[in-house]
Amino acid sequence: MSMRIPQEKIEEIRKSQDIVDVIGDYVQLKKQGRNMSGLCPFHGEKTPSFSVSPDKQLYHCFGCGAGGNVFSFIMEIEGVSFVESVGKLAERAGIPLPEAAGQTPENSKEQRRTRYWVEAHKLAAKLYQHVLLQTDEGKEAKQYLEERGFDEETIKEFQLGFAPDSWDFLTSFLSKRNYNMDEMIEAGLLARRDFDGKPFDRFRGRIMFPIWDRKGQTVGFSGRVLGSGHPKYMNSPESDLFNKSQLLYAFNRARPSIRKKNEVILFEGYADVISAYRVGIGNGVASMGTALTDRQIKMLKRNADKAVLCFDFDDAGQNATYKNAEMLESAGMNVRVAKLEEGLDPDDYINRHGGKKFKEEVLEGSLTLMGFKFRYFRKGLNLQDEGDQIEYVEKMLSEVSKLNRAVERDHYIRQLAEEFNLSLDALKQELIQIYKRRKKGRKDEPAERKPERKRLSVQAGKRLLPAYANAERFLLAHMLQDAEVAFRVQEKLGASFNIDDYHAIAAHLYSYYGEGHLSLAGFIEQLSDEGLKRTVSELAMMTINVELSEQELNDYIKQILNYPKRLEIERMKQEMKASRDPNEAAVIAKKISEMEQQLKNSLLT
Repeated sequence: MSMRIPQEKIEEIRKSQDIVDVIGDYVQLKKQGRNMSGLCPFHGEKTPSFSVSPDKQLYHCFGCGAGGNVFSFIMEIEGVSFVESVGKLAERAGIPLPEAAGQTPENSKEQRRTRYWVEAHKLAAKLYQHVLLQTDEGKEAKQYLEERGFDEETIKEFQLGFAPDSWDFLTSFLSKRNYNMDEMIEAGLLARRDFDGKPFDRFRGRIMFPIWDRKGQTVGFSGRVLGSGHPKYMNSPESDLFNKSQLLYAFNRARPSIRKKNEVILFEGYADVISAYRVGIGNGVASMGTALTDRQIKMLKRNADKAVLCFDFDDAGQNATYKNAEMLESAGMNVRVAKLEEGLDPDDYINRHGGKKFKEEVLEGSLTLMGFKFRYFRKGLNLQDEGDQIEYVEKMLSEVSKLNRAVERDHYIRQLAEEFNLSLDALKQELIQIYKRRKKGRKDEPAERKPERKRLSVQAGKRLLPAYANAERFLLAHMLQDAEVAFRVQEKLGASFNIDDYHAIAAHLYSYYGEGHLSLAGFIEQLSDEGLKRTVSELAMMTINVELSEQELNDYIKQILNYPKRLEIERMKQEMKASRDPNEAAVIAKKISEMEQQLKNSLLT
């Protein structure tokens, strides 16, 4: 559990740090009007769309939507928590933090224990690397790694090591440094003998791959046996420090590249990640098992929109590819699958064919997810057999029917028709039937008479927005700059914003100003929702008139209040068309006419 820092101290730290100076340590900024601009550090771009406001102490990228205050920037760029970002900026400003502020004795003990375990893991990693590089016991392991293409620079970069085939090598080392053996057993570095309860080395005769958390701290190990022993790989046991479901191998070092390229390459093995890194591929990570967890998928989705799966070509690897690809696509990611030769894993391929060919033929030549499925579902079928052929075509039609875009569906059913010499019209009819059966199986959602607030993209620069949405944007932009405007809007409009995010921002803003706060950067800080923070930063960076006239204010409010009425008119028009009773239709038409006249009159006043 992280410590609680007094709000006054957070405000002191924020005010002590000019956001231009902080961001300038990471991004080359140039003066552009009242703001500073540069290339966004969170996604790849050639034309600057990243803007920093010295006046408002905010940043916003008009390309990817990243935005916030100085704490938000450090959290994003360093991949740290809020408390850690405060700590980094406090250190930069020379402001001491009350380390025990708000901590209970239990929390403090928990943190001390975590630091103790991390220190022990860090020491073990250094010891294992020393053995690998500097001792006779590590020669065979070093030779093995060199044959795999891992030079000394790579070994040091990834902190690889070797655990000697000894029962007490690490045990004795830690004991001499007064580490508590019970704690080291619980931390997963050591194990306990059943017959006498004494500690012994968990990892023996293995090449050691340190596992890091998102902060780059060693929290566990994976040991690969040197020789023919079993299991081939052995991981640290689950503990309070090491939780496989929350970790991705090398994510801490790959994250900046993932964000920059907006793409992650998911490998199956640690050696694959390292080999890819050697040839200039820095956005690769590996899962800690064959199947991704929900937590790992969220980690990937927060940092990239695209994923390329590069697993082994064997049955286990392809099954894992299919399962993970389905989950990533369901999470909203654009998924592709790398094409590997049968019998080669990525590490083997790079060593045999080189990095250039791996990039061009395996990664750049990757398949769409549907293209992969066309290959995957052939497994175990004899497509010369009529029964297997029909089974395959039916399965692929079912998969194609799930595609959202008509052009994709057309492309793949043409592919099926050509390969199996089938009628395109027949396949289209079958596809329609599958789609109808799927649609029939869904429960119809009840129609709502009352218009609901909309979920609408607030990236206004990407497309034209309707009048009511623009009115809400400009109104909020003025409210963020001037508390008096916010109070006027609260009196006239209240919470009647139509877009969910804007409705939430207005509610937070009324409360914030009502408590006597005025700082815009402070307002962003107290928002817990990252999406709202980005939206506020975008709205706050909009160019608006300094003064908001009463006429302009009223025009915005009319657009906002009239939108639900327009929705109701559209609903009534549909109801009138569906009515089979001429008298009922006439009554509805009269109501529509009255409402339209009221709308027209409201715009004239």
